[in-house]
Parts: sequence; structure tokens; C-alpha cells
Amino acid sequence: MMQPPPNRSVIDQYRVPPPKNLREVPGYLKTLLSAFFKRMGYIIKIVWEASPAIVFVMSFMALFDGVMPVIGTYITGQLINKLSSAYTGEITNFHIITWLLVAQFAYLLFNSIIRRIDGIVVRISGELVSNHIKIKIMEKAKEIDLKSFDSPDFYAKMENANREAGNRPIQVLNSTFSVISTVISLMSYLFLISIIGILPALLVIVVAIPSTIINFVYRKKNHDYVFRRSKDRRQMSYYSEVLVNKDLVKEVRMLGLADDFTDRYKAVFKKYFGGLKKLMLAEMWWGIGATLLTTIVNCVLFVSIARGVFRAEYPVGDYSMYTGALNAISGGIATLITTSASIYEGTIFINNLIAFMEEKKTIVPTADPPLEVKRGVGHTIQFENVSFRYPGVDHDIIKNINLTINPGDTVVMVGLNGAGKTTLIKLLTRLYDPTDGRILLDGHDLREYDVQKLYDMFGIVFQDYGKYAVSVRDNIAFGEVGKKIRDEKIHEAASNSNAAEFIDKLPDKYDTPLMRYFEENGIELSGGQWQKLAIARAFYSESDVLILDEPTASLDPMAEQEIFNQFDALRGDKTSIFVSHRLSSATTADKIIVLKDGRLIEEGTHAELMRAQGEYYTLFSTQAKRYITPIDDNEEKEPPAKRGGKSIFKGEDDYEDPFSG
Repeated sequence: MMQPPPNRSVIDQYRVPPPKNLREVPGYLKTLLSAFFKRMGYIIKIVWEASPAIVFVMSFMALFDGVMPVIGTYITGQLINKLSSAYTGEITNFHIITWLLVAQFAYLLFNSIIRRIDGIVVRISGELVSNHIKIKIMEKAKEIDLKSFDSPDFYAKMENANREAGNRPIQVLNSTFSVISTVISLMSYLFLISIIGILPALLVIVVAIPSTIINFVYRKKNHDYVFRRSKDRRQMSYYSEVLVNKDLVKEVRMLGLADDFTDRYKAVFKKYFGGLKKLMLAEMWWGIGATLLTTIVNCVLFVSIARGVFRAEYPVGDYSMYTGALNAISGGIATLITTSASIYEGTIFINNLIAFMEEKKTIVPTADPPLEVKRGVGHTIQFENVSFRYPGVDHDIIKNINLTINPGDTVVMVGLNGAGKTTLIKLLTRLYDPTDGRILLDGHDLREYDVQKLYDMFGIVFQDYGKYAVSVRDNIAFGEVGKKIRDEKIHEAASNSNAAEFIDKLPDKYDTPLMRYFEENGIELSGGQWQKLAIARAFYSESDVLILDEPTASLDPMAEQEIFNQFDALRGDKTSIFVSHRLSSATTADKIIVLKDGRLIEEGTHAELMRAQGEYYTLFSTQAKRYITPIDDNEEKEPPAKRGGKSIFKGEDDYEDPFSG
């Protein structure tokens, strides 16, 4: 079953503690500004990496947006003045009016063209930057240690980075250039207004302060609320995902869970939205108050300018020019406030991306230069006092394991669920490092080897093997990615894993697309068919150590035994390690390893362990009874449900396979 994502915010590491007294205010503001400019620098760096041309074009647009409105206002004012003069007879030559009209038409045309270009630039830059960040996230994800994925904190970083990658950076950069152009416009308009006096310009600036404070305060409140209620957002995301998850849809439908999860979603949303709505309404009412104050001041200034025109202190066109400038200043300040607050909020969210990209990798070679793995030879593997615990867990999962695997050995790991078999495989392949002890490969600590070269040494099929929405051919060829695909080798691998039989029946055979994520004609394979493909992938790889971690759970016993026989016949002198619940596969192994509660409690051949009559003997005998106990003819005729809980095996109570699940 899909697990709900963990609830934890990573933004706390970037929080700046509020000042406790006035003396701490300068330092507090300095820290805030430093963090803000760091985030802005990071955004500009990302956009520059995506396309330097974007930065140049957006810079030009910002300059144009800042200057052109003022020019338009000035041309309109002068045109009205000249038309007024012509009306009174002061001007009899239409020549100057013609040039002003040409200038106005040119301005309108140029402005319209630039607007159109600006819209396209924003869309193109958005796609380029989003793509660049997505690639950076993918490249970072392939470097990150597997243990990081077990950490709720890392999960939050990755989820938040993915969520913000799409539009935040270009949105913030867009807003930044919008602020620059607005500042240019405001300075130009304020200069224009200062012609009639300094007081009007100062008044316009002063009345903008309340709106500025309100916007920044509520951007911060909104940000804090969103992260404080991250659990609610994660729950809503999980509940909605359950109903559309392809792997869960059958069970959800059969159990009638749709309404239950819908109700859960609605309940969480009601709780989440209730607090958010209060914030929105509070911001709205405070904003209305600030807007009312700005409007009153503008009205007073409008009346003052009108009286000046009435007294012939200014030409008629100046009323249009000055009131237009005041309206533009009011609108510009509102834009400046909201956009600046949006930038601040956006840069805070960018912390998610920064935190993810700064995640440190610990699975690295300890030797400089790292050791090279010798390929095409047998390898000796030794576990020396190896213990391991997962991040955030307070007890060891693997406890003081000592084990030697010799070149060419066939090793079978057995044990109940939770015994530590898969974890031991993860340690062997260096997906994790031991908490204590060490693992040696050919006498050298595993940590001294080049990590990727080490991974290439293993051909592995995990218990939770990958199902890839690509062609059958690509699914197999992923076993040796980066090299030229060889069809004859693909066919051989499919034949050895017994996958060729069903592949030959597919519509396009090896070119058949799998799953319906992208292709309408994609084929949905059964669990057993997917497992055979995964095993074919392992056969395709040129590895020195073959590992099958319970890969045959969906195969019937005969198919599983055939796969093991194929592995044994084809492995040559390669070391092979199997993890299986069906102990019949262990009978021919060179070494059987029995794990219990993270400890290695027995090892030896099948014959040796059966003679010892320990844990392996008990498990093997118990499982064998299911196949060799004769059936009573009389009991066979009676349904199991009417026999008081007795199984069809003579003399046995209902039996639950200790290896199932």
C-alpha cells in the first residue's frame, strides 16, 4: 500500500529568530536582507544557466516598461495642451500637433509590439527555466544516498523542490524586473509631480507605507501558515492520490473506499482552508483601509490640481498629465508593494530548492584515488562485525554479522520477514554503509572503491523491482545502460529468464510499449511476466556477482525452480546470491545463510543444516509438510470451512506459511 508522505518542514533551518529588543533589530534586518539577496542571486544564477539571453531580454523589458509609460503620459499631456491652444486660437499651425500625434501613435504601436514580445519571452523563459531546474533535480536525485530517502526531512526537501521548480524561479525573476521597471516609472512620475511641489510627491510616498506593511506582514503570515499546516496539505495530497493511483484502484473500488477517502479529504480541507480564509479576509479588510487612505489623499491632490488649472496656473493638459501621473504612482506603488511582497514570499519558497540541492552525499570513496574493481574475475566478500540501523531508528536492524562468501559460491539467504535479508543485500551493494564494522571486497574495504564501478559489478533483481513504461527491449537493456543495445543478447536474456515465450505473443514483440502511461496501445503485464523481465535484465548485465532478492514471488514453484536452474547453469564462475521464501531452492546451494532478528544464526550446506536440526531444519520441515502430507480421502470431500478450522493436510491445523507476506 502506498505510504503517506511524512510531515516535516525543512524551512526551519532558514528561519531568522526575531529580535528580542531594539538593539537586535539592525542585525535582524541585516540577516534577513543577506538571506534575501542570497536567494535572489541563486535564482539569477539558475536563470543565467538556463539561458543568458533571458536575463538580457528581461533587463531590456524592465527598462522599457519603466520609461515608456512616463513618455506616454507626457505626450498625451502636451497633445491636450496644444489642442487647447489651437481651440483658443493661440496656435494656427497644425504642424506641431501632427508631430505629437505621430509620436503618440508610434508610442502606442511600439508599446503594443513590446507587450506581445514580452508575453512570449515570459512563456519561453518559463519553459526553459522550468526544464533546467527539473534536470538539475533529476541529476541531483541520482547522486543522493539511498538512506536520504528514508529521512522525512529529505522527503520534504525533495517534494517541496519539485513543487516549486515549475514556476517559482522565473516568477520571482519576472517580479524582480517588474519592481525595477516600476521603480524607474515611479522616480520619473515623482519628478513630474515635483514640478507642482514637493509636498504632493511626499504625500504619495507616505500614504503607501501602510499598504507596504500590510502586504509584507500577510505574505509572512501566509508563508508561515502554509508550512505550519504542511501535514494538512500532505494529507489532502495523499487522499486524492489514493483515488487515482493505478495500483490501488482495484482495491479502492472493491472495498468501497472512494467515499471514505473523499470525506477524509473534505474534512482536512475544511480545517486547512478555515485558517487560510481568516488570513485572507484579515488581509482584505486591512488592505481596504489602506486603499481608502490612498484614495482620499489622491482626491485632495486632484482637487488641488483642478484649482490650479481653474486659476490658470497650469495649462488644461497638465491636469490630465498630473492626475495621470498620480494615478500611475498609486498603481505603481500598489504594484511595487504586492510584487515586492510576492518576491519575498517566492524567495522564501526557493529555500526548498536550495535545501534539496545542498543535500550532502556520504556514499563516496574514502580512498583517493578510489580503487578500481577488477572485472571478469571471482571475488571474495567478507563481513566483519557488521551492524546497521536505518536513519532515525534507535535499534540495529543488522547485528554483528560475520560472514565470508568465496569466489563462485552460490549463496541462499533465508529467514522470516524482517530478519534483515534485504538490508544485508543493500549493505553488500553499498546502497548503505554499515553503522559499525566493515565489508571487504577482495581484501579492501568496500568504501575505498569507486562507487559507480562497484555498482556495475552487481547484476541484481530487487524484491521491489522496477516496472518501466518503455518498450520490452528497453526494459531488458536497462541491465547494461549506456552501452549499445545488442538484440541477440536481449533475446538470449529473455530466453534464459523464460520471458521470450510471452514476449513473442505481444503485438510488437520486443518493441511493444509497456503500461498505458503514455501509449494507448501499451500492454499491462502480469506480476509473473514483470518478474521474468526483471530477471532478464539481470541476465543481460555483464556482472561478476548475481543477486536475486526474492524476485520470483509471483512465479509458481516450477517456474521459480527453472529460473534458479538457469541461473546456476549460466553463471559460470560468478558468485550468485539468492533470497527466497521457497526453501526447495536452497538444497543445492554451496552455502545457506539463516538470519533471525538481524543476526546470522546458522550457515552451512543443506545437508549440514538439516543434520543440525536448528532453525533451518524447522523452517524447511514445516514448509515441506505442505507438499508431502497425504490427503485423507474422506476429508477431501468436505469443504474446509465446515471442518472446524482444519486444513486439508491430514492432522494439521490451518497453516500459515511463515515466509508469506
